Amino acid sequence: MENNSKTGERSFKEDRVRNIALMYYSLPEVKKALFDFSKNRESIPRYFEGFGKRPDAFQYDSDILEFVKKGATSFHCSQELWKDPLEISNELSRKEFDELRTGWDLLIDIDSPYLEYSKIYAEILVDTLRFHGIKNIGVKFSGSKGLHVIIPWKAFPKEIYNQKTKDMFPEWPRIICQYLGELIQPKLTEKILKDENLSQIAKKTGRKEQELMIRECINCKRQVTKKFLSNWLCSFCKNEITTTEGMYNNRRKPKCPECRKDLIKKSKEEIYSCEFCKTDSRKNPYLFEQKERVATEKLIDADLVLVAPRHLFRMPYSLHEKTALASVVIDKEEIKSFDIKKARPLNLQIKSFYPESKEEEAKELLLQALDWSEQNKRKEKINNSRINSNFSRFNFNDNKENIKPGDFKKTIIPNPSEEIFPPCIKLLLKGVKQDGRKRALFVLINFFKSLGLIDSELDKRIYEWNEKNYQPLKNGYIQSQLTWFKRNNSMLPPNCDKTHYKDLGVCHPDEFCRQIKNPVNYAVKKYYKRF
Repeated sequence: MENNSKTGERSFKEDRVRNIALMYYSLPEVKKALFDFSKNRESIPRYFEGFGKRPDAFQYDSDILEFVKKGATSFHCSQELWKDPLEISNELSRKEFDELRTGWDLLIDIDSPYLEYSKIYAEILVDTLRFHGIKNIGVKFSGSKGLHVIIPWKAFPKEIYNQKTKDMFPEWPRIICQYLGELIQPKLTEKILKDENLSQIAKKTGRKEQELMIRECINCKRQVTKKFLSNWLCSFCKNEITTTEGMYNNRRKPKCPECRKDLIKKSKEEIYSCEFCKTDSRKNPYLFEQKERVATEKLIDADLVLVAPRHLFRMPYSLHEKTALASVVIDKEEIKSFDIKKARPLNLQIKSFYPESKEEEAKELLLQALDWSEQNKRKEKINNSRINSNFSRFNFNDNKENIKPGDFKKTIIPNPSEEIFPPCIKLLLKGVKQDGRKRALFVLINFFKSLGLIDSELDKRIYEWNEKNYQPLKNGYIQSQLTWFKRNNSMLPPNCDKTHYKDLGVCHPDEFCRQIKNPVNYAVKKYYKRF
């Protein structure tokens, strides 16, 4: 029985949540949890169907109960932190917003019609964050079918690349979310298919198996489009015409451009097209020679809409209008075993959603996400000239006559010697004498992978390097890093103008360094100068 706005009758869902709201929000521990989390945030009540006025904030915990008495059913707040939330206005300029903002939390909204898939995604996400050195992570139930994961503002560096991190909202949080999404997607597919086959997934979700399978471009990992290439003949003037049609193109038969008579279809061929790479399976069959994968993004999504200026999310321990369940906090070790029965109001164990983070423990995550984003932009710029080789990934300023794209398929420099390495890489290979071993490992793996080093040689060089460190990294960690990078597309190491090399104390440029932007660029140019 849904809400009837014309008659003013309340729905079953509305009655259910209103019947419990006053009693629930009167609990001292619930009021305290809401109030403590609301500090320095824009905090807004929701009156079942609509939100209250904005901006607003709690001055005292008693404000919460006053809102409930006026009809509030839930409470929502910003992930941005403000000097004074009440000073927020849509009339403010970007600069004024930045001056008023003191920071932001990274809040990832995991949304799926199926709680089971949300939990799988959250488990992989937590593992991925730990992989990047982040241990203090908050997880909570959304109140319906999703989960929220938070990394507090304290975990992020206050400045990167001479830019204040607090001013880079929503750009940097969005980049982090996109970066994490790309890392998680293959693991999510693997995990879901480990527990269920495609037929079971289709039955559970009410979808056809064909709808859950998509084909990707090997080059850019984006979904490709299935099209039909048709050849036509004009029986009158003998003209031959080729057209490309989408799967659901029901256009009338094309006409001959000269005599305007209907054309006769001679043949029809199925092809795949990648709009991003501007190519298709006729021009580059190599890019499309792979199996289809499960379209897990149709089952679950990490919502980037939440990463937007002044966007609100449900506060921990707020009720949910559709389910009348509480947005309870979950121990990250207990995500898999979480049951919605634990979210029933009036019988809750209150926990903090906001962990006590260590200073800058998310720095590595932010740096790697920014480097990933920059390299994606670089790939887009050279997209039109990309061939089935790694050559087009590099920006050479000279010696172009010495380098032919056809010379490369999967390997650029088969077995690079140290004499072509830039000074920073040579110094890193001598071992790290201070903190920064994980960052150095990230640089070295990407450097060698970008040069096309075979996996066995890569393993050998990395393990030899690790033994030279002031304190070697655990072999298990090294192996996990190598395994991940072997499964995923390699990326260039950070450019020379990034802080990685200075922070590690290895940025000692020679004259040749002035001509290049990236350590890989240095090695490739040095290699071809020898011939």
